[in-house]
Amino acid sequence: MNGQGDSMRKLLYLFVFLGVLFFDCALGNQAWCAGAEVKDVVATLEQGYRALNDVQAEFTQRTALASIKKEQRGYGTLMIKKPAGAPAMFRFNYAKPLQQIVSNGRTVWFYLPEQKQVMTSDMASMFQGQNGVTLNYLTGMDNVSKDYSASFVGSGLDKKGDFVLLLVPKKKNRVLAKLQVTVSADAVEKFMKDGRVHDLFPIVSSVVHDSFGTKTVLEFSKIRVNRGLGNSLFTFRIPQGVEVIKR
Repeated sequence: MNGQGDSMRKLLYLFVFLGVLFFDCALGNQAWCAGAEVKDVVATLEQGYRALNDVQAEFTQRTALASIKKEQRGYGTLMIKKPAGAPAMFRFNYAKPLQQIVSNGRTVWFYLPEQKQVMTSDMASMFQGQNGVTLNYLTGMDNVSKDYSASFVGSGLDKKGDFVLLLVPKKKNRVLAKLQVTVSADAVEKFMKDGRVHDLFPIVSSVVHDSFGTKTVLEFSKIRVNRGLGNSLFTFRIPQGVEVIKR
């Protein structure tokens, strides 16, 4: 009889545990139920970026300007290259609004073809401005645990089941207040299963909040990595008849 009683108690405890687990998942702790912790998602990001040499992608961008309560939209293609032991290089070709932002790791060119103007600056100056916020995080996700305090946003998962991280800079930054990054659940799952990354650029989308209340949303698609992008893609040749403004 005691044996039956013990078995019944164990069975009851099991049902109670499963019930608590069910309600915990239903009421918001879906990321835990998905089998991943913050450190797993961060590790997926970091190790992917450490193996990333270059990336090409299409992107859409929405920027909500707090000062005028207006949203600006744009889209285009991006290319990033991370040479070993050298600053990252990048090219943002915007189809809308028509413009280009190009850097060879030392100089940044901001080209406005309709205005026939190109603004040039050094990399350090660029990263002090608002445009630099997006560029900086896209080229520096290999040290997330060192540079940011990371936590899940809400339940940790978005409607598609991907993981959503909130990253707050450990060092106060007058431009970047916080960063929200959505990371592919498939990439995290494969990393946890095999102990190595398969997706070197697992970011699905991001939301950048600056200290002035401006929010920039970037969504990525058609991602291609380590295709051997040439350095010449990251040097801008100034067209004839274009005004050059040095900043």
